[in-house]
Amino acid sequence: MEKIWLKSYPPGVPHEVRPDEYRSLTHLLEESFQKNAASPFAVCMESWMSYGELDHLSAALGSWLQSKGLESDARVAIMLPNIPQFPVTMSAVLRAGYTCVNVNPLYTARELEHQLKDSGATVIVVLENFAATLEEVIGHTPIKHVVVASMGDLLGFWYGRWITFAVRHLAKMVPAYKLTLSEGQSAISFKQALALGAAKPFKSAPTTLDSIAFLQYTGGTTGLSKGAVLTHRNVVAAVLQAEAWFSPALERIGDIRKSNSIAALPLYHIFALTLSLLSIRAGSLLTLIPNPRDFAGFVATLKKRPFHLLPAVNTLFNALLQHPQFKSVDFSNLCVSQAGGMAALAGTAKHWMEVTGCPMVEGWGMSETCAIGTNNPVMTKEFSGTIGLPLPSIDIAIKDDDGNSLAQGQSGEICIRGPNVMIGYYKQPEENKNAFTPDGFMRTGDIGIMDARGYTTIVDRKKDMILVSGFNVFPSELENVISLCDGVLECAVIGVPDAKQGEAIKAFVVKDSPHLSEEDVAKYCQHNLTGYKRPKYIEFRDELPKSNVGKVLRRELRVGK
Repeated sequence: MEKIWLKSYPPGVPHEVRPDEYRSLTHLLEESFQKNAASPFAVCMESWMSYGELDHLSAALGSWLQSKGLESDARVAIMLPNIPQFPVTMSAVLRAGYTCVNVNPLYTARELEHQLKDSGATVIVVLENFAATLEEVIGHTPIKHVVVASMGDLLGFWYGRWITFAVRHLAKMVPAYKLTLSEGQSAISFKQALALGAAKPFKSAPTTLDSIAFLQYTGGTTGLSKGAVLTHRNVVAAVLQAEAWFSPALERIGDIRKSNSIAALPLYHIFALTLSLLSIRAGSLLTLIPNPRDFAGFVATLKKRPFHLLPAVNTLFNALLQHPQFKSVDFSNLCVSQAGGMAALAGTAKHWMEVTGCPMVEGWGMSETCAIGTNNPVMTKEFSGTIGLPLPSIDIAIKDDDGNSLAQGQSGEICIRGPNVMIGYYKQPEENKNAFTPDGFMRTGDIGIMDARGYTTIVDRKKDMILVSGFNVFPSELENVISLCDGVLECAVIGVPDAKQGEAIKAFVVKDSPHLSEEDVAKYCQHNLTGYKRPKYIEFRDELPKSNVGKVLRRELRVGK
């Protein structure tokens, strides 16, 4: 197939990447640890960790894991927020030769039980704040070994003790729990595991690019979540693709190791995870934000030192813009404001550019593609409204339901092929049959159109399409338009049953101004949308239901939550 998008590539961006320059993701990690041992790796609540310390701590925990006699393909669940224990655990699991299973710390007991049983995880590293949830289900899971971390474990001796005390006894953020263990099960503190492991020899496992690195579970918005099987090759490719694409913007820093990336999105989510690995590949600094919903604390952290890469979802960009102190942040070093995880809206992008002077750059990817797929050029000066171009070594095809590629300009399902694309869903043979086309493309469920330059525009997910009197209406288009109405902070659109039209359009709006009325929104839509696309119903809400990574949940609006 002709890769028409290559003609639109920025100068200096390669057309292909070579993941086989590494033997595995473990090779990438260990090379960086050794090369950058004296450099700062991460800062969290003003406690610093060097690459040398990350090397030492992850080797110690990896040694402890190896001492438990785990099977060679053992899965280790990581149920941690953005604190130093997360990268230490992730690196330990990979270096010891096992598979990481990233778990949302805010999961309910039902969701946690499903993921532990489905993945077959036999070890879990969990922050004590969430151990009560584990207590409810551990007896119904294959878990044999539990490592319980405390918030301050890696934040220094005195400061760490204070943080743990404050979290437990002042903020009362650690619910009482008692892990009832059966024969063969064990529980140990994170610090104890490190101490025991440090006293044992560690040998990096001989993993290859074809070894499984992560079982990355999808959001489960359409049912039970599925584990995307991501190999070391998939993740290494994604890191190299991101590096190639971001390099034109980051060149002005000079020494890339001096760059500072903000990790506010949860590291268990593929978007933040891939960009954190990019930071490790570069040997640069990662600023960990344990609670991005504490916007006062988040903004205060942004004020403390220059930052260069800020990845976020649209709702997080929006929330930062609403904070009264955000405009006082120094944005002079910000090179890339990377939007992903959900559709970026023109209204948010316009406001972000006005405040920061750094354009929001929208990209698109999935858990199944290591968050990598398409992206707008990072040196762009304005918001395009598209998801950009396929990244190096990636093919994008617009196909019909039968897997046939459609002519340029026609809308169809976006399908993707590349070294970053998963090998399949874990133990889901039927799902895998439906996930891929005969020519090796993965079906994404997103409907899009590619133009003559190779830029793709998403018109929506198949399941979210609204049929109004025979006309197809895509919510994302309407949301993008309504977001630009003065006084609108956030919005979401769904279809509701209608006796005359089959479906009618309903818009949910969060106000930015108390003076905004339904009439104002209706008039704006009348001026900007053709008749069948205008909302029949407009409902104001104080907030919109969102997933833990900030995606607006239209399905909950449909059922009236």
